[in-house]
Amino acid sequence: MKELTVFDIIGPNMIGPSSSHTAGALRIALLARKMVKGSIRKAEFVLYGSFARTYRGHGTDKALVAGILGFGTEDYRIRDSFEYARKAGLEYRFITNTEKKDIHPNTVAITITDTEGQTTVVVGESIGGG
Repeated sequence: MKELTVFDIIGPNMIGPSSSHTAGALRIALLARKMVKGSIRKAEFVLYGSFARTYRGHGTDKALVAGILGFGTEDYRIRDSFEYARKAGLEYRFITNTEKKDIHPNTVAITITDTEGQTTVVVGESIGGG
């Protein structure tokens, strides 16, 4: 059995810098991935509120792509997820929406298109990934 450390008890095992902006975002995208039966060809992320304003600085963009690729919150490949997406032939894009105010500040709408042309839309709100 693995020994627990203070970090296992205090906080989540994750690649940061932010529980809500990286780990939580990744988990939303990972759940969206699991809802798709076929192979994913394209993902579009519409970011709202705080996500829209800080997604590059907090790594939300890399975390969302990593989740679509199936990476976990502790996976060091998160930092290079754009390169892994390129190698996998995954198209992705980010759209920011700072106009909509009546929405949780850490909201993302993900539209996934599989290789058969079917689309799946998932909207998630991150309250943290730990």
